[in-house]
Amino acid sequence: QVQLVESGGGLVHPGGSLSLSCAASGRISSIYTMAWYRKAPGKQRELVATITSSSNTNYADSVKGRFTISRDNANNTVYLQMNSLKPDDTAVYYCNAFISTTSGSRGNIWGQGTQVTVSS
Repeated sequence: QVQLVESGGGLVHPGGSLSLSCAASGRISSIYTMAWYRKAPGKQRELVATITSSSNTNYADSVKGRFTISRDNANNTVYLQMNSLKPDDTAVYYCNAFISTTSGSRGNIWGQGTQVTVSS
């Protein structure tokens, strides 16, 4: 079974920092683009950041200059460093990866989500 397991969410004051991580495990042959999404109550799911297998990155305008996505290919892990957090960043954050498995199938997989709350 292939899965993504996230960690690192929590409660932080405005202006603070949090770091999220997401580790892929299972019968994975290759991991291509990895990404972080978020879903706030009453809002649509938003793509936060993406990173390709060669570490090219892209960010939503709302997080540019504050968030940094990175990956460790040797350990099948993607990270999201979040600085200068704002209350508007409050959401459940989901990890996503496009993978191929050892059985030859391809597709997107999702993590279970981790809550990030920015509040004073």
